Amino acid sequence: MEYIRLGSTGTKVSRLCLGCMTFGNSLDWTLNEADSLPIIKKAYESGINFFDTANIYSYGESERILGKSLKAIGAKRDDLVIATKVFFPMTQNPNARGLSRKHILASIDESLSRLGMDYVDLYQIHRFDYETPMEETLEALTDVVRAGKARYIGASSMYAWQFAKYLHLADRKGLARFVTMQNFYNLAYREEEREMIPLCRDEGVGLVPWSPLAGGLLAGNREAGTARSQMNMQREMFVRPEDQAVVNAVKTVAAKRGVKPAQIAIAWLLSKPNLTPIVGASKPHQLDDTIKAIDTQLSPEEIALLEAPYVAQQVLGPLNPNQSLTSSVKPPN
Repeated sequence: MEYIRLGSTGTKVSRLCLGCMTFGNSLDWTLNEADSLPIIKKAYESGINFFDTANIYSYGESERILGKSLKAIGAKRDDLVIATKVFFPMTQNPNARGLSRKHILASIDESLSRLGMDYVDLYQIHRFDYETPMEETLEALTDVVRAGKARYIGASSMYAWQFAKYLHLADRKGLARFVTMQNFYNLAYREEEREMIPLCRDEGVGLVPWSPLAGGLLAGNREAGTARSQMNMQREMFVRPEDQAVVNAVKTVAAKRGVKPAQIAIAWLLSKPNLTPIVGASKPHQLDDTIKAIDTQLSPEEIALLEAPYVAQQVLGPLNPNQSLTSSVKPPN
């Protein structure tokens, strides 16, 4: 396993981050505690020290499973980098959502209780909140850090101009600064290269992209037009002929190397600097090809072949911030 700095901080994280959205009980593709434990154990024993979850994942069950599983396998807290998030509705209470001071301060305590931990290493805002003043959000997050409940703060999918305003406000007011951006970025969706990634590079913000396989499309087991996000963004994605051309390029490089397409798609992301993709799994063995990507050094010619078919598309930005990450399941009372 290789380790890099978390953004421009001194904290080191594994080149891969285990995403924990599949752990829980809210949907038919989520895993219960017994089935989640072997995946977490495999990741930890493989050298992955970075784990990403969110309060909305199965309405807290993902956090509970992650915390219990890490204790069960004997993982030391100081050896781990734990990330969770806040934003989406947790109940039907109108204040149990968004990035208000009230919701942030309540949510961090609830997340820590579920995780069974005294602090998280990275506390992230899951989306941009159009209703809460940015200063209110940053002041609340700063208090979370000063209280020792989070070491750093991070952000997730939004427009680059929104993120730039957050960074500028933090610097101007002397508030906690976002050290990471968790964005949607892969070979099939590269619009982040327009504004967000150059902004993060310039500001020393680390990238923690999610969906590195584009909902399974880049794993080579689906055709363009059939891949849909598990998060039900209420739109079909990757339906263009150009998207299939990207898949074909991944398959071509993989076939020449005698490896699986997923390994190539993730290796492409790992060829980018200061970047730690979030990878998921529903079975332990699925992590094998993912981990092999760390040692897969793509040549400049292979990278050019992989990137050549891409055609610009609509910028997704906040990715429908009003849609719950638990599909159509309504928040509990």
